[in-house]
Amino acid sequence: MKKPSLSFVIPCLNEEKTLSFVLDKIQKIRKEELKDYLTEIVVSDNSSTDKSVEIAESFGATVVHCKTRGYGAALDFGIKNSSCEYVIFADADDTYDFLESPKLFFEAIKGYDLVIGNRLNGNLKKKAMPFLHRYVGTPILNSIINFLYAKKDNKIKDCNSGFRCFRKDAYLNWNISGTGMEFASEMLVKALINNSRISHVPVTLYPDHAERTPHLKTWRDGMRHLLQILVESPKLFHNVGMSLFIPSIIGILIGWIFGPIQINKFSVFGTHTMLILLFSGVIGISIFGIGLGLSVTKNNLPKLYKLLVNLSEDKLFWFSVLVFLISIAFILSLFFLWADHGFSNIDFTKDTVFFIAIGTFGIEIISTIIYSHLIKRIKG
Repeated sequence: MKKPSLSFVIPCLNEEKTLSFVLDKIQKIRKEELKDYLTEIVVSDNSSTDKSVEIAESFGATVVHCKTRGYGAALDFGIKNSSCEYVIFADADDTYDFLESPKLFFEAIKGYDLVIGNRLNGNLKKKAMPFLHRYVGTPILNSIINFLYAKKDNKIKDCNSGFRCFRKDAYLNWNISGTGMEFASEMLVKALINNSRISHVPVTLYPDHAERTPHLKTWRDGMRHLLQILVESPKLFHNVGMSLFIPSIIGILIGWIFGPIQINKFSVFGTHTMLILLFSGVIGISIFGIGLGLSVTKNNLPKLYKLLVNLSEDKLFWFSVLVFLISIAFILSLFFLWADHGFSNIDFTKDTVFFIAIGTFGIEIISTIIYSHLIKRIKG
């Protein structure tokens, strides 16, 4: 039976201070624990201006040159230019111990599509991970990914780990497009969407070498990860948006017909309640609209998104005209109501809130749907 092969892929941008440590470890395990397996080293250079390329070549690595800048771009380019069945990647900064890579590989060949080196249950060296990353950023992102995409028996334990082993053919099927640090989150999300088998093994994380400047930018890259996680889940925006909008419109209608209602010491469904619900409804439509825009290029959509995105142009036109006319009619009703009272200073606050709410909601809905169709045309 043919044994599986393994490519070590290392993204590299000016890593001359640490690259030799990493390559030396890889060569050691290739000669010892992995001596019976076909292996290779691929260094994906991202336009280094120091001696990184020369160092990589001196260790016998295959150097490929990725012209697109970014962590994700370099990794993707290196992976696609590798020639083995399995791939292991980690940074060239020597924070991950490549001497531990065989245990990721041996776990992967048991039948897993992706094996993640779990730093949180491994040996986390002092000062290896900032407090915010350890106790805030990574746990929160773990929770969001698992809530949106994971099944009970396939949870992500360390979404920000940069030490991973996976089948190359599975990776190619995931169609990852991120070029920056968000690449790491996109890989997990798309692996989960594709029902890939995922496992974890504990690994050691070391602090950066004192003389090296880290590439990671906490807040910028954290936001990139969050956006990348959310972009694959239009359903979240659909559910949150509708859960805000539907109770808001119902509450405003109740307030207009029956309000205010006295419940013990509290007066509800009066003008103040209606204004709060108007604000909530607008937020709900806005959130719903974000998901609708994302839906243009996604599959497995909620039925309402699918219906709106696939509206034919004639139906879109007449629906827009109808909703627009209804919205304008409600707004104009305020003017006629005021005129009917001789343009005097009368109190019809509830009517004002109700008519403006209906008009605003209608215009917002039309704008959201038309915007999604504009995106659809841009995407082609």
